[in-house]
Amino acid sequence: MAGKQPRFTENFSTNLTAIETFLGPQSRSAYRRFLDRLFDETIPLLFRFPQSGRSFLAHTIKSAKARTLTKALRKFLTKGADLREFVMDDYLVLYLVRRGQVIFLAVKHHQQLSFDLKGFWSNE
Repeated sequence: MAGKQPRFTENFSTNLTAIETFLGPQSRSAYRRFLDRLFDETIPLLFRFPQSGRSFLAHTIKSAKARTLTKALRKFLTKGADLREFVMDDYLVLYLVRRGQVIFLAVKHHQQLSFDLKGFWSNE
């Protein structure tokens, strides 16, 4: 990935704010630890070794709705694009590897609701 920097979507930034709200004011130190680990360890690791996460689309699909959504999602991925996820403690980081670039799409605490990628894909 020489010469390139990781990219962060607006959705990723919004997710960070949502995590802070989700954790609440009594967990400010937990949020700071999460940010430190995310930006000091996880993001540099995934930028340097983007295949460290597992393929997001490799999951076994068990419902008709999930199959439909996965099929629609695959249409947005260009050839060679790789949608991946990385588990970091209680958090899941969703990122895209495309044309030698790592694009961080979303991050969620495992107890939050699922990813909503409509905003990202409509801006591409």
